[in-house]
Amino acid sequence: MRVAIAGAGAVGRSIAAELLENGHEVLLVDKNPGSISVERVPMAEWLLADACEITSLDEAALQRCHVVIAATGDDKVNLVVSLLAKTEYGVPRVVARVNNPRNEWLFNESWGVDVAVSTPRLMSALVEEAVSVGDLVRLMRFSQGNANLVELTLAADAELVGTRVGDVSWPVDTALVTIIREGRVLVPGKDDTLEGGDELLFVAAQEREEELEDLLSAGGGAQ
Repeated sequence: MRVAIAGAGAVGRSIAAELLENGHEVLLVDKNPGSISVERVPMAEWLLADACEITSLDEAALQRCHVVIAATGDDKVNLVVSLLAKTEYGVPRVVARVNNPRNEWLFNESWGVDVAVSTPRLMSALVEEAVSVGDLVRLMRFSQGNANLVELTLAADAELVGTRVGDVSWPVDTALVTIIREGRVLVPGKDDTLEGGDELLFVAAQEREEELEDLLSAGGGAQ
């Protein structure tokens, strides 16, 4: 998979290094000569250019990219890059970094953003997740389809403990994607049994979150 990252600062370089380790092809784009540090991520392609300029994106061959990540420290730049990537080059997946939480409402499909990542929101969500059991925590928002990535830790006394995944009548527009159990990541099958302390990750429509939380609470259960 070919990935272009706008912004070669610490965030962009870290993302690039991890993607390269996973076998992906990565291009880092930045207009600041001081950010072009080829020796830090030697396996990546590098381009000294303004990612907000069409000519630069043509040079980057953005139409060949499967994913574009707008990872600069400027929300205005990230929005422009996202919009150009989606509308001018038809990039299938656009991920954008939100620096100022007050701008988060802008990062949606109208600006070409498929996934908006807000560091303050993620940090607060992780804090909530660390101190709460039985409460639904929103980790990430997906602009397409008004869906969120949400997490809930199943309490030991929840009625669904011991229930097979396939026997649960999950709310519509929700999907159980991962069970994290004792440090292991499990892909849930219909015959897997839910256990107390399981961290359950769902992709769910926002209007279904309350229904999902009720189902997984101490008073909820299989239908």
